Order: sequence, then structure tokens, then C-alpha cells
Amino acid sequence: MRKFILTFLLTFVIAFSSRADNVKIAALINGEIISSEDMNNQINIFMLNSPIPLNAETRGMITRRVLAQTIEQKLKLQTAQKNDIKVSDDEVKNQLQIWAKNNHISLNNLSAKKIDRQALSDNIKAELAWVKFIRKKYYQTANITQTEIDETINEITQDMSIKKYQVLEIYIKKENARDIQTLVAKLREDPRFELYAARFSDAPSAANGGNLGWINSGKMLSALEVRLAKMRIDEVSDAILIGDGYYILKLLQVFDPQQNKGFAPDQNEVRTLLENQKMEALSKKMLQEIKQKAIIEIKKS
Repeated sequence: MRKFILTFLLTFVIAFSSRADNVKIAALINGEIISSEDMNNQINIFMLNSPIPLNAETRGMITRRVLAQTIEQKLKLQTAQKNDIKVSDDEVKNQLQIWAKNNHISLNNLSAKKIDRQALSDNIKAELAWVKFIRKKYYQTANITQTEIDETINEITQDMSIKKYQVLEIYIKKENARDIQTLVAKLREDPRFELYAARFSDAPSAANGGNLGWINSGKMLSALEVRLAKMRIDEVSDAILIGDGYYILKLLQVFDPQQNKGFAPDQNEVRTLLENQKMEALSKKMLQEIKQKAIIEIKKS
């Protein structure tokens, strides 16, 4: 019996040591570990709908993007926990089902897709907690006044007299732009520009699939507006180098007041618009402040 116990313990120690040797620290976020195993799980989730395959050419770009997202998720969850924000198991389960439906996948088939259910659940929990945290902060101080609504309606009415462009963008910093021409080629073959933007753009608009909405003529960088003025609807531009990075644009629509008629929004639409804008701005501001205060140590692979 004693021999059996010793053999069992020895086997356990060897197995644990072997696993520990294979699992490395990718980053430390306020003392919490993001392991290489965590990164592999997150990359598998990221790649589920990725328009770009994971290979030697794209691995660096994908890994950088996934690590940045994983760090943000860790910070969001830490912040929510510090502020006593609770997310129930039922909320996570419900959102998991929505995620599965949107991605046309069965939750019973995650392992076949190399998706770790716990890692996916943790991602969903972090986002749910962050939304609750931002809403709590917003409603503690925010108040949409009738004056704001009236001013916004007036601005929209005046705005309809100006030519504008509806644009998608991807912005890649120079240090991340080694594969920029490959990315442009892919974007011209694949209509899912928003998916590429969400996964690879370094701009804040990545959160919206690169969608900048309608931009008035004269409000863009001149080099970008000159390029847009020559583009056809649904055309993807070349990579345009400006300052420290490259812009890739896709033109969705053009509004010309001389040819198109405008519209008058109602007060409920404007109130919702203002609330969404303020919550989005608050989310960006809070996340930026949290990042600046956080102790983030990224380990070299």
C-alpha cells in the first residue's frame, strides 16, 4: 500500500512538473497571471470567426491583438470586482447561449472547435461586469436635459446641409504594419471589413468594427478626404501612411445635400443617441485611466 501511495505521488509530481514546464507566463496584470495556456485559449476563441488564418505570417499580429484584448478583459474584471459588481451564473449562461446562436455553434460542440468553455465564460463575465460598472457610473452623474436634446436636433438639421461620407477604417501602427499589404489584399477579396477592423485595427473605432459613421467634409485629415473623394462605393483604399501609422478606408455611402434629402430625428431617438454616446465616452475614459494606473508586465516569449 505504501509503495502504491509513493508511486501515485511520484506520478502526480512528474505530471504537474511537466505541465508547469509547458505553461509560461505571458503577462502579469496587477499581479494576476495571464499564462501561455490562457493565451492559447483566447487565440482559439479569436480565430473562430477570424477571416485571416493563423500561420507564420499572421501569428505575430494575431498574438499581439489577442494579448491586448486579454489584458483589457482582466482589467475590466478586476475593476468590477473592486466595485462590488456582481454577475450571476444565469446571466453568463444566457449570454453564452446568445453567443452560440450568433456564431452558429452548439455549446456541446465547443471542444471540437478547440474552444475552452471556461475561458469563453470568463470573457463574457468580464464584458457583462464592465457594462454594469459603466452603467452604474453613468447613471450616478449623467442627466440628458431637454436643452441638450433640442441643441442636438438643431445640429443634426444644420448638419444635413453638408456633404459627408460614411466610412469604415482600419488603423495600424507602424510597428504592427509588417503585413499591411497582405491585409489590404485580403480586404479587397473579403467583404467582411468590419470583422478585420474589430480584430486588427489599433484605432478606438475597432470596438465598432471600424465604423466611423458619417463624417462631414472638411472634418477629416486632408490626405484621407482627398482619397475618399476619388473612391467608389464599397472600394477599399491603399494603405495611407500618416504620422505613426497606416489608414485603410472603405467607403460605404456618400451624402450630397444637392442630390439627397435629409431627415428629422425625433426626441426619443436623440435621447438614446446622447445616452449611448456618453456611455461609450465614459467607457473609453475609464478604461484608459485604469490602464494608466495598472501595473502591466508583458513577458517576452
